[in-house]
Amino acid sequence: MFAGCMNPEQGQAPLPEHYLESLREWKDYRVNVLKGPTNWLRLDGIYWLDEGENSFGSGDDQDLVFPEGTIPAHAGIMILANGIVTMIVADGITILHNGEPVSEMVIFDGENRERIQHEQLEWFIDSRGNNHGVRLYNKDNPKADAFEGFPSYPVKPEWHLKANFTANSDSILFTLDNVIGEEVERFSPGNVGFSVDGKRYTLITFEANSGLFILFADRTNQMDTYHSGRYMIIPFPDENGNTIIDFNKAYNPPCAFNRFTTCQLPPPQNRLDIAIPAGEKRPVDWDGI
Repeated sequence: MFAGCMNPEQGQAPLPEHYLESLREWKDYRVNVLKGPTNWLRLDGIYWLDEGENSFGSGDDQDLVFPEGTIPAHAGIMILANGIVTMIVADGITILHNGEPVSEMVIFDGENRERIQHEQLEWFIDSRGNNHGVRLYNKDNPKADAFEGFPSYPVKPEWHLKANFTANSDSILFTLDNVIGEEVERFSPGNVGFSVDGKRYTLITFEANSGLFILFADRTNQMDTYHSGRYMIIPFPDENGNTIIDFNKAYNPPCAFNRFTTCQLPPPQNRLDIAIPAGEKRPVDWDGI
């Protein structure tokens, strides 16, 4: 965090026409994405594979025990051999790939991850370093069906701020920690600066398809918001480097509400010594890390 003289051109940005309506649309979009058939709210677990044969099904005697009632007691085996996973389906069990029944197939060849379905279940192979596991989604999830969004602060126009972007001469590589203690490298195209109450703050941004991605922490993490920080996407800057940073759109990372995630944490430079009471609050009734 950097503080200094306030840029007179910064501070609160004028609200665009239909601002509240656009915020509702943003929230609706976020809710619908999270409720998607293979998105975070329906991720049931990651089942790690041992080298060799791994039986799977809903029976207690299986190596990979899928949720009760979602699949037969024994549905087949998955063979992990030198980073390649082959699935062999038990006789009489219908498991689909691209809508067609399969009996045996390579579902991970070291690069390509095939999506597999059985009724309301869908899965593919996830990898973390040299470890490989089944990432399982259960589409039959009444709690996800009923989801209408996480708690949030009332909309506060004063947190819709002018900002400006300073590009790096070359993209700088940062090493970020994630919630399970791994290190992840990401490129930063530059920093974004903004002012609050006469003080100037700067945040490192990262590359994203739809804008500039920001991971940040602030004083609200101690009580009201997720303890490890929040995320934001802000618009790409215009030709003069101007953009908007709207903390009303600060949102929870997946690790705030799902235990089977590896979200990245804000770098030390993005931990602000200021409370930002805007955007999503800490999830309630959802298990995070």
